[in-house]
Amino acid sequence: MARTRAQDYEAKRELILRKSAELFAQFGYSGTSVSLIADACGVSKALLYHYYPDKEAVLFDILLAHLEVLVEVAEAVAAGPLDGEERLYALSAALLETYRDADAEHQVQISNLKLLPADKQDVLRTLERRLVEIFSAAIARAIPVAAGGPRLKALTMSLFGMLNWHYLWFKDGKGLSRQDYARLATRLILSGAGPALEELSRDDGSAVALRTRADCR
Repeated sequence: MARTRAQDYEAKRELILRKSAELFAQFGYSGTSVSLIADACGVSKALLYHYYPDKEAVLFDILLAHLEVLVEVAEAVAAGPLDGEERLYALSAALLETYRDADAEHQVQISNLKLLPADKQDVLRTLERRLVEIFSAAIARAIPVAAGGPRLKALTMSLFGMLNWHYLWFKDGKGLSRQDYARLATRLILSGAGPALEELSRDDGSAVALRTRADCR
């Protein structure tokens, strides 16, 4: 007869993931043992193995759950009526709000995803790419001159750079709110991108002209 799951199975599994993420963020993946995870959760190693066969499975589930939530939130915003700057702002604000109380999971994503086997990385990278696609589409709609060009990725990853690394310095209740910072990051991208792209285009045009004259000599 198959063993039935306890009524608190999901609650204990979520506890394991949360505590493991905190430990991975604090001590690193290699510095965190199964015994350390079990102690942090207040359970035995035997019980922990009932939920997960090894640390790798724990790490994968931490990142899968985290990225699935991020994509779900972003897709909900993208499916809404907002457009232009307001859509990009709403996406940025939603991402920062989802990061609330998830600094450990976010840090583990940045530092430890590459430690997983290639097949598991592929699953997670697909979710990361979907998130990038949503933000890229919003930037392209807000800055049409950036659409379809190689600089769209640069703008998108610049915005992610501001949002993804905020946890290193941001403190709730001190200074800017999450919404304030989302607006600031959005404005920096939108206000700076237009002039910067025009300048780059002029530089590209000058370079092409110089090459053309050189070829004609």
